[in-house]
Amino acid sequence: MIEIDLGVIHHFSSGLYAKQMMLPADHFAVSHAHTYDHLSILAKGRVTVEIQGVETEYTAPTCINILAGKHHKITAHEDSAWFCIHATDETDISKIDEVLIGG
Repeated sequence: MIEIDLGVIHHFSSGLYAKQMMLPADHFAVSHAHTYDHLSILAKGRVTVEIQGVETEYTAPTCINILAGKHHKITAHEDSAWFCIHATDETDISKIDEVLIGG
């Protein structure tokens, strides 16, 4: 697997965290799960979201509810802007993935 720079930008506001990523066409964000539901916003582009083996294609703009404990992977079909929105008080970016990503 080749890792690429997703241009991650971190946004924080009163108990909310948004992780902004730029997914280039034909690249993906690795499958992972969280211990709680969260929203994801596709602000630009077209992607396929695979949740527990079920694929759904989305075109921006759209908001997607990702349920707790569901492994999900995002594959970009064209250059895409993606935001993951989480309820958390953690603001240390060196700890944020450890706090948010479950098994």
